[in-house]
Amino acid sequence: MSTPIRTLAALALTTALAFHPALAEQLDRLVVHKSPTCGCCGKWIDHMEANGFAVTPIDVADLGRIKREHDIWPAYRSCHTAVGEQTGYIFEGHVPARIVARFLADPPADAKGLSVPAMPVGSPGMEVGDKFMPYEVLLLQKDGGSRVYARIDSPDDQY
Repeated sequence: MSTPIRTLAALALTTALAFHPALAEQLDRLVVHKSPTCGCCGKWIDHMEANGFAVTPIDVADLGRIKREHDIWPAYRSCHTAVGEQTGYIFEGHVPARIVARFLADPPADAKGLSVPAMPVGSPGMEVGDKFMPYEVLLLQKDGGSRVYARIDSPDDQY
């Protein structure tokens, strides 16, 4: 994202936060653990920042260690792991910012976070022209289980 666009996005967010203090409480700073060579992770970070999230990327050599530390089972894994700095909630993979914000506004009691397993084509950060593959956002539960939190059937469902 270019500097003028980032500046406009930051100005829009600042204005929104001034008039909607509850929004500021919902947006948790995300620490994103990622591979230094993964381009789609950087695109997902851009998506999150463009939608009002503060993001701190951390390049790590052993992402498996991060995923094990946060008890993210292999079936729920993707290319990067974001952890809410204030809340500790996990956002694994290419979860749309809109869905993260909705989750943070009213997290289920048994939740530890959200996951988009694998890397669905067309999800935020995984755009390939006009190609799109429907996918599910899973609610990761504290007991290790999961359930469908949201279904993304079209690109418009993400934004």
